[in-house]
Amino acid sequence: MTVEQRLSRLRQEQREASPFRRIVGDWKSGVLILCDHASNLIPPAYGTLGLAPEDLARHIAYDIGAAPVAEHLARALQAPALLTRYSRLLIDPNRGRDDPTLVMQLSDGRIVPGNAALDEAEIEARIEQFYAPYHQAIEAAVDKAIAAGKPPVLLAIHSFTQAWKSVPRPWHVAVLWDRDPRLASALLRELAAIPGITVGDNVPYSGQLKGDTLYQHGTLRGLAHALIEVRQDLILGAEGQAEWAERLAHVVRKVLGDADLAPMLHAVERHGSHTDGAAQGSG
Repeated sequence: MTVEQRLSRLRQEQREASPFRRIVGDWKSGVLILCDHASNLIPPAYGTLGLAPEDLARHIAYDIGAAPVAEHLARALQAPALLTRYSRLLIDPNRGRDDPTLVMQLSDGRIVPGNAALDEAEIEARIEQFYAPYHQAIEAAVDKAIAAGKPPVLLAIHSFTQAWKSVPRPWHVAVLWDRDPRLASALLRELAAIPGITVGDNVPYSGQLKGDTLYQHGTLRGLAHALIEVRQDLILGAEGQAEWAERLAHVVRKVLGDADLAPMLHAVERHGSHTDGAAQGSG
């Protein structure tokens, strides 16, 4: 199938299934929830990318448990949310367009046959169909929130594996951020106050990733932002997902309800990024 034929087929599919889904919320809530790795689905035109079903059920395909947490959190806060519909293996929306891991050929030791030897035309086709619409939707959502009178804080929900290379990860939850401390510092403080919770600060990953979602829509636009990672074994089932969503909702309410902090959280301030010196970057 040529790139042109695939684009035609995918446009037909897209009319039936957008590459993102939306949770309607109050634009005056002051927060926009994002979930970049919400799903492990692959569009029919791509089959399974040559992977077995058990591969698509692994963390390499999506952030396990993150989508239900984001959904519960959005509804608890009555906040709008945007969640991706397709797997990060197709194309990773939490990467810059020029990031070499935008389309992964090898993930956690697993070769992705459907991504092998891709040409630029195919990558651009995936950007057009799956990557750009999600980011355009985020941009439009931010514009709506600003038009409603309150620049939103951006809160991205992710999850991480409980161990890496057989080494257990001790954190229950972590906050990733770059140079803008407004939201991240407050979240870290409130999460650390919860008894029995071990909180990570920029672990097990760094929030300093140029071109990622929060770089594009938080740092470059001067909006307060942070990425929350929840350990996957804590949110495998509905009970844990609801519990962590309510826990996060309580924390976010406290942060947004802080009369001293709120004006700063909803101000447009450009703090830049560690990824490009004094220029702009991502959390």
